[in-house]
Amino acid sequence: MEKALFDYISERADILEVSSASTQVTKDAASAWKKAVKDDQSDANVQEATKQFLDIMEGRPTSIDGVIAFAQGPAAGMFGEEAAAAMLEEQLKRKEAGAKYCNCEACTAATELLAKFGRIEL
Repeated sequence: MEKALFDYISERADILEVSSASTQVTKDAASAWKKAVKDDQSDANVQEATKQFLDIMEGRPTSIDGVIAFAQGPAAGMFGEEAAAAMLEEQLKRKEAGAKYCNCEACTAATELLAKFGRIEL
C-alpha cells in the first residue's frame, strides 16, 4: 500500500479510536487496525486489516436523516431545546445542500474512509 494511502487511513483511525462520537465498536475496530499494521506492515497484512476495518465501518456513519431524527427527538433532552433546534436547523440545511451523512468528527472520518475505498458516495 502506498504511504500516502496508509497515512490517510491512519489519520482517520486515530480520530475514530478516540472520538467521543465513536461507538465502542468503532473505537475497537480502529484500535485493531492500528495494532494489526503496527505488528506486521507487509502489504498483504495491511490490505487484509484495512478490509476488515472497512467492513466494520460500513453502516456505522449516521445518515443525515438519522441526525435529523436525533435532533427532533432525544437531542433536546441531552443538549437542551435551543441546542437541539440549532442542530436541527443546521442538519436540514446540510440535507438541502445534498449532505448524506452526519458531520461529527467520527462520522466524517468514517465516511471519508468508506468513500476513499468506493464503498459509499459522499
